[in-house]
Parts: sequence; C-alpha cells; structure tokens
Amino acid sequence: MIPVTVLTGFLGSGKTTLVNHILTANHGHRIAVIENEFGEIGIDNDLVIGGDEKIIEMSNGCCLCCTARTDLIEILRSLLERRERFDRILIETSGMADPNPVAQTFFVDDEIARHFQLDAIVTLVDAQHVGRHLDEVDPDGVGDHVVDQIAFADRLVVNKVDLVTPGELQAVQRRLRGINATAEVLTSSHARVDLSRILGIAAFDLNRELQNRPGWLDEPEHLHDPALDSVGIEVGGELDRVAFEGWLRRLVDARGDDFYRFKGMIAVSGDERRLVVQGVHRLYDVQPGAPWGSDPRRSRMVVIGRGLDREELTRGLAACAPAGAAP
Repeated sequence: MIPVTVLTGFLGSGKTTLVNHILTANHGHRIAVIENEFGEIGIDNDLVIGGDEKIIEMSNGCCLCCTARTDLIEILRSLLERRERFDRILIETSGMADPNPVAQTFFVDDEIARHFQLDAIVTLVDAQHVGRHLDEVDPDGVGDHVVDQIAFADRLVVNKVDLVTPGELQAVQRRLRGINATAEVLTSSHARVDLSRILGIAAFDLNRELQNRPGWLDEPEHLHDPALDSVGIEVGGELDRVAFEGWLRRLVDARGDDFYRFKGMIAVSGDERRLVVQGVHRLYDVQPGAPWGSDPRRSRMVVIGRGLDREELTRGLAACAPAGAAP
C-alpha cells in the first residue's frame, strides 16, 4: 500500500512552504506531490522547490473537493504506472478545500483502495489570522471552511507562531481544542516541523471516522463560499520594481481586509530573477526567486478574496511598466 498524506489548511496558512520543507529536507523518502489550486492561473507549481521528478502531476483549475475529485482518481491511477519512482504521495489541497471528499476518494474507488492507504490529514493553521476567519460564521462561508479543515485533521500544525504573542498562541490552541479535541497539535515558524510527526504516522482511522459519523462516505460534496472569488491577472514584458511595490502597498493598504490570499511571479527590469510575491490580508513579502532563464518575461498574480475587480487589478499591474514601455 502506498501511504498518502493530505495537506490542507485555509488560504495563506503555509502549505506550499511546508511542501518546500518536505522536498528539501534530508528524510530519505521519495515523494510524489499532487498540487491543487483554486483559480484560473496556476502559481503554486512555480513556487515549489525541487527536482522535476518530484512534482509528478498538478490538478489545475478547480478544487479537489469538488468536480476535480475524478481527476484525482485518474492522477493516482497514472502514478501506479510509475510506482518505482516514489515511496509515498503528498497531496497539497487548495486553501478552499474541504478534506472530507478528498479522504473519501481513498475508500469509494476499489482500485484506489487496493493500492493506496490514507496515512493522515495534516491541517496547517495560520496563528495570526485563524481567529478572524473562524469568526466569519455565514453558512458555507469562510468560518465553515476553516472549521471543517480543523475538525477533520489527524495532526494540526499551528504555523507562523513567530507572529503572535504567547497569550495569543494559547488562545488559538484553546479554540482549536474546542473544534478538535483529539488531534495532536504542533507549532511551527515558516512551516519548519519535525517531519517524522506528520509523515508515516498511520493516524487516519476509517473505523473511528465511521463510528463517529456513520454516513461519512455518503456525505454530499462541499460548497464554496460564494462571496470568495479567485482572480488571475497577467501582463507581458517587464515591470518597474519600485512602481510595482508602490502599487502593491497602496492596494493592500486599501483592500487588505478583503484579500484573503495573493501570490505571484513578477518580471522586473534589470533583474534576471523572478520576483516572488506572497501575501495574506495586509501581511505580504516580496523576495527574489529563481532566474527566468529562457522562459518569457511576464508577470502573473492570483488574488483570492471578496469584491475583486479583474479589470481594475489588471490596469494597476500593467501601469507598473517602466516609463516609455510599449503598452
């Protein structure tokens, strides 16, 4: 049986950072990664560090917990043909994913059930922002998504603890215990966790799940918060870095509460490297990344949030082109 770890957590909790930690750590495992993004432009695959052999497939376009679950089954079947190239599988879900239907995949299809074993559901929690997300209690809204991810976890990783006080961390842990009283809780900064505590732990127990929720395998598919949208924007050519960072700062100052997650790869003049943008609400970071090499220079961003205006965002990004650049 091939062990599978499902990595979940709300937007900006640090899942891709943890994937990079797993892929670069000296643990001796050969890991196939399946990535899933919520939106129309794929960014996460470019943000993952590692050899080409490790990122075997990428589920693109919609969330694994919805219509793309059939795609997950097909990806797993295709991986069986390359069984000698990996020891285990890591599925990084979209920040909007409900882990329930993803876990159901390993029990509702006979071929998948014969070859794959669900090892654990690992949920990352953003220590700084989880409280405000849990407080959003609209039906099928953000709060429900976050509660589902926490409640279904076999391991909870409270990430970004360096951004909160000890008292705030204790308050977060109390709220988590109120939702999930049995999962082991780990803490981390920059998703640096002891991998032996999240990989190969045989923590998922189907009998326990069915005992607690007898109809679990027949539960309906998850619905997303209709108020949250994902907008992908893209412009060709190079941008002026000072102009771009000024635009981003003004945008976040004005709309940060509505921006649950934003990320991007930006091409700036005078630099052979990609500019990597990662942000959650009003907290963001801009750092140089890998060289562009022979890839065409273009800037791409994905924003997930409320009240997004694609044309306005595209105009703002395009306006960061150097003076005199062709439109």
